[in-house]
Amino acid sequence: MPARPSPAIPERFRGLAFLAAAALLWSSAGLFIKLLPLGGFQIAAGRSLVAAFTIPAALRLRGQKWAVDLDPLSLACALSYALVLILFVLATKLTTAANAIFLQYAAPIYLLFLEPWAFRRPFPRRDLWAVAASMGGLALFFAGHLEPGHRLGNVLGALAGLATAVFSLTLKWKRVHQPDRSPIGAVVLGNVFVVLLCLPLALPHFHPTLRQGASLAYLGVFQLGLSYMLFTAALKYVSATAAMLTCMLEAVFNPLWVYLGTGERPSPHALLGGVVLMAVILSYNLRPPVAPPTH
Repeated sequence: MPARPSPAIPERFRGLAFLAAAALLWSSAGLFIKLLPLGGFQIAAGRSLVAAFTIPAALRLRGQKWAVDLDPLSLACALSYALVLILFVLATKLTTAANAIFLQYAAPIYLLFLEPWAFRRPFPRRDLWAVAASMGGLALFFAGHLEPGHRLGNVLGALAGLATAVFSLTLKWKRVHQPDRSPIGAVVLGNVFVVLLCLPLALPHFHPTLRQGASLAYLGVFQLGLSYMLFTAALKYVSATAAMLTCMLEAVFNPLWVYLGTGERPSPHALLGGVVLMAVILSYNLRPPVAPPTH
């Protein structure tokens, strides 16, 4: 008898796999940014310069068509993305990595209200409990590491969270309302914006060593380039809120990088917070969606 064809992977789970991979790559940022003896503007400019060349090269190898659109929506998407990159690097340099990650992942709170309004759909109650539970798990995860000081860094981290929400929302809007236009052009343009904004401030004393250049290359190729290609592709299949909730896996993966880089073991609070986050993410995503994410 001929072998039965294997069932196709549901598109939603494909999107979730992309998001998990993106979160794993993003989670390495805090460790690299902290260990690199370079200024925030130098790191932001260096890794975005690499990413601005990496993404078009990867798309060319795959034979995938793309273009940079200059309509208001695309510009808003690119600018919010650029702000995410700059603000997160500066926040990580000026406050603790835990504070920066925690404040950036306030993004689902903003999306909880912005996404139903933007797409004119009912307020999903399950999103409310999922966001509340995940923020609780995140707080537990970073218990003992969140510090009230570093005011400027904390403000920049909070702004990074708002920029992340706007970027996710505008990227999803492009996916829904401009399905014939790849949104990856907005990501490339956003990296160009970062270079243009940060390079003049980075150049006076920017002389990276070979090791530092290799670290910037990793950040540009994998932590930015590949990760945001995966994130962009995932938003074809899931909502912006679901994407942000799933990307909280970054906080779960983060201690792995810290352990590999410094030998620091996660605390019991961190392990418990990781379990809570994983439980929320799994329970949220394994339930059938209330409505198709693209309407």
